[in-house]
Amino acid sequence: MDVYEAVDSRRAVRAFSDEPVPREVLERVLTAATRAPSSGNLQPWQVYVVTGAPLAELKRRATARALTGDPGDEREYPMYPAALVPPYLGRFSAAAAQRYAALGIERDDPARPLKIAALNTGAFGAPVVLFCYLDRAMGPGQWADAGMYLQTVMLLLRAEGLHSCPQVMWTMYHKTVSQTVGTDDELLLFCGVSVGFEQDGVPRLRTGRADMTETVSFIGG
Repeated sequence: MDVYEAVDSRRAVRAFSDEPVPREVLERVLTAATRAPSSGNLQPWQVYVVTGAPLAELKRRATARALTGDPGDEREYPMYPAALVPPYLGRFSAAAAQRYAALGIERDDPARPLKIAALNTGAFGAPVVLFCYLDRAMGPGQWADAGMYLQTVMLLLRAEGLHSCPQVMWTMYHKTVSQTVGTDDELLLFCGVSVGFEQDGVPRLRTGRADMTETVSFIGG
């Protein structure tokens, strides 16, 4: 798979099969991803790969919290700006509607919030979740580094025939995640990334993207 194909085929998959992901494949991907760029070569990320019984228990505990209507732990950083304005609000709303309609959850379903929460805390059935942490001493530049690192990981996963779904949602239950992976207070959970093989027979959603001309300006020759 070439780079263009990997980029084009990467999408946030929200229905994984229970087929296990070989440890050697994960090690190959994460070894190659060490070449991701970072300012000053700080490589500020710390990743925990959770599978098997520990992941099953984490899913169980997080889902139990979600289904009680637990709003989650105190946020350590906002998922989105407090007030989204156009064109960002339009993109957000359209993607949310497409995403959960594809999973059979309609906008007017009174149980929609709980169904969405349970799908997320179950990692959409993924057999692997990568949890990416940053040292609290790091700043905005290192958060950008972590994003470039995770994109590298997700593209390498495509080269292995795997899919992924980045989930900031896990930060809502960061205390539960921390108890599973054994982190201390010096690390902050950036996000989780669910990993696995896509489940057959599930509608494949590709959310729309802004045309390149909306976000790119060429200046000069």
